[in-house]
Amino acid sequence: MASEPSSELPIFELPVVLLPGELMPLHIFEDRYRRMICHCLAEHEPFGIVFRDQVGGARRIGCTARVIEVLERFDDGRMNIVVTGEEPFQVIDRFESTGYPAGEIEPVAEPKEDIGTEAETDAEATRAVFADLVERVGRSDSDEVDDSSAYAIAARVELPVAVKQELLELRSESERMRVLDGALRDLLDTLDRSAEVAERARMNGKVTLGPITP
Repeated sequence: MASEPSSELPIFELPVVLLPGELMPLHIFEDRYRRMICHCLAEHEPFGIVFRDQVGGARRIGCTARVIEVLERFDDGRMNIVVTGEEPFQVIDRFESTGYPAGEIEPVAEPKEDIGTEAETDAEATRAVFADLVERVGRSDSDEVDDSSAYAIAARVELPVAVKQELLELRSESERMRVLDGALRDLLDTLDRSAEVAERARMNGKVTLGPITP
């Protein structure tokens, strides 16, 4: 399979992970990133968001982002924007370009995957877990997930950045569903524990055993 052609892309390194299809608000305040966003708005071009933390530094797999709304512009040049995630990419090289960080990147190809019966059954189970989670937190969009991809589901849940980065780096939809299933079940467990703690607090820390018979 031929490799995808590389191209130059403005790069925004942040302690967050953006997934394809996810909406994310950003507050832009540094001069170099203000120049970046102004360039992208003027040219109707995307930029790249790459997860960076103090432990692992900047990762090599990120996601292209496109500004879909400018919520507010301030007199000092700061702005509040909303972006949407588009496609995963791999960073080949990083450099400064016309006053803001950029890099040579190439799209991450998604190999053709023959989804078998077992994989589709697993995907349906993951969607069912998500529907349960949605119902538990009182939202009303659980009926929208019948054919949703792992990215589409993950974009609607608050997941740990490590899980989101793993989803972004995986090139198999069935593997993404497997990882997402575990993360969603962890969230359900957290909800169960929170409910138990709340009930214990309501009962002054005591566990009700029911009536005691002689």
